[in-house]
Amino acid sequence: MQPSDKALVPFVSVDNMMRLIHHIGVERMITEIAAQIEDDFKRWESFDKTPRIPAHSPHGVIELMPTSDGEAYGFKYVNGHPKNTSEGLQTVTAFGLLADVYTGYPTLLTEMTMLTALRTAATSALVGKYLAPKNASTMAMIGNGAQSEFQCLAFKAMCGIDTVRLYDIDPAATAKCAANLQGTGLNVVSCRSAEEAIEGAQIITTCTADKKYATILTDNMVGPGVHINAIGGDCPGKTELHRDILLRSDIFVEYPEQTRIEGEIQALDPDHPVTEMWQVITGQAEGRRDERQITLFDSVGFAIEDFSALRYVKHAIEGTEFFEPLDMLADPDDPRDLFGMLMRAK
Repeated sequence: MQPSDKALVPFVSVDNMMRLIHHIGVERMITEIAAQIEDDFKRWESFDKTPRIPAHSPHGVIELMPTSDGEAYGFKYVNGHPKNTSEGLQTVTAFGLLADVYTGYPTLLTEMTMLTALRTAATSALVGKYLAPKNASTMAMIGNGAQSEFQCLAFKAMCGIDTVRLYDIDPAATAKCAANLQGTGLNVVSCRSAEEAIEGAQIITTCTADKKYATILTDNMVGPGVHINAIGGDCPGKTELHRDILLRSDIFVEYPEQTRIEGEIQALDPDHPVTEMWQVITGQAEGRRDERQITLFDSVGFAIEDFSALRYVKHAIEGTEFFEPLDMLADPDDPRDLFGMLMRAK
């Protein structure tokens, strides 16, 4: 029994996602996803917003991230299991779905492990465009795991950096990242400590994976005028920055109700002032004011960013071969006769 068109949902596998990325180009795709995120942040108030829904275990966390703009609904399933790397597995895996609010029918199902890496880098560099010092040329990349290359290329494409200084407690991770960035146009410097990595850097990105309170940057390491892109703290009990750095910084967040639970600011008082990035993007709040200001993006990832990435992919695959139709929805001749459809399938 052949499925009808109504039963078919476009599905983007990991293989097709990689083909799509190479077809478009990594830096171009990051930049275009960032533009979609920026557009959606400008209509922030039209979205349903809720902190992601976590299921914590001793092994890691599994989360659902839903949102809707009233016309489309999207969610992402994502896990975070730091111990996975030691077992030859990804720390983070994800898939996502987009649906039509009017019918409730899914309109896209896609892998989001690759896509999350792109959208995370896109969000970081988009924020950097608003908060980083003007003419920044050097970024320290502390934590050289699966996200690091995407971050470096995003800041190259969108913020104009030409040098990245890499550090990881695992020298093999730094060697991997440095090798992967060869030929990208970036000047890559491998460092032996976090202190060495931040020398001369106007942008500092921290992206480590351990699910614990950590101190990747101490207060004395951070001088005036830098932008800190803190993307490693993303669940309760997991931070990267010394509290004193937060007290010296102007802090920018995606969604305070989620960031206060999961971000660096979980170490601060619940009423500590923060600025929402959508307000900066729409001109309702001030971003970088002067050359001595320390700006801190306390990034935990938010569902609207995934919604933007899903919408981007939905349009990007139109008219291409980078997806396959998945027989996902039952479509009986009579909507009330689901059992009859089952019997006729014998």
